[in-house]
Amino acid sequence: MSALREALGISTGIVAAIGAGGKKSLLNAIAVETAGRLAWTGTVFTARPPRWTGVAVHVGEEEELLARAREQHGPGRHAFLRPSDKPGRYAGLQPATVSRLHTQGRFDLTLVKADGARMRGLKCPRPGEPVLPEQASMVLVVLSARVIGQPLNAEVVHRPERVGAVLEADPGTLIEPGHLATILTHPDGLLSGTEGLTVVPVINQVDDVERRQLAEQAARAALARSDRFDRVILTCLHRNAPATSPVVARITR
Repeated sequence: MSALREALGISTGIVAAIGAGGKKSLLNAIAVETAGRLAWTGTVFTARPPRWTGVAVHVGEEEELLARAREQHGPGRHAFLRPSDKPGRYAGLQPATVSRLHTQGRFDLTLVKADGARMRGLKCPRPGEPVLPEQASMVLVVLSARVIGQPLNAEVVHRPERVGAVLEADPGTLIEPGHLATILTHPDGLLSGTEGLTVVPVINQVDDVERRQLAEQAARAALARSDRFDRVILTCLHRNAPATSPVVARITR
C-alpha cells in the first residue's frame, strides 16, 4: 500500500473528498498510487483527472456509464463523468448511481469528489452539502494551510459569510490555526453531513517549515476538541514537489 493511502487509512470501498484547498489533487494522488481496480467520479461538477494520473475517462449518461463499468475487467483506473454545458467541466453522478457503479463495476476503491469550493482554500458547507453516496465508507475533509495569515474574504474563502458565522469572526479577520481547528470540529463546519462515517482531516499545501508548524498547531487543536477522528494528515500535493511522498506528517492524539 502507498504511503498516502496508509496514512489516510484507505483500504477499499467508496471514499469521498470534501472541503477546499486540494480535493482533486488528493484524489488524483490516491488514484496514481492505487494498483487495483479503481473508479474516479463526482457527485458535483468537476474537471476530468489529468492525463498523468493514467486514468481512462468515460463520459456519458448514467446508465451508459454503468454499462461501461460492468464491461471493465482486470486492474485499471477509470473515471466516470457526465457531459455538461460548462466548458472544461463535467457533471457528477447521482449518489445512488455512485454506489451502483462501485458494486456493479466490482471496483476495489471508488473515489468521489463530493462538493465544490471554486478553487478557494477554506469553506463551510451550505444546506444540501456535501453530496455523499449512502455507501461511502470514509470522508476526507480537506482544507489548505495557505489560508493561515490570510484575511477572511471571498478571494481566500468560499462563501466567507458562512465561514465567518461558524468562526464568529468579522470579514477581514486574519485566519489563525485555531480557526482551521474550528472548521474541522464545529457541527456546522466540515463535519456537517458526515454523521456515522469515518472522517480523516487533511491539511494540504503544507509547503514549507513555517506552514508545517502552523498546520500542526491546527491539527493538534482539532484533535483535542473532537473525538470524530484520530488523526490529521498534513500533505504537500504538488506534482513536482521534491518530497518522495505527498505526506508531510501524520498528527495523532
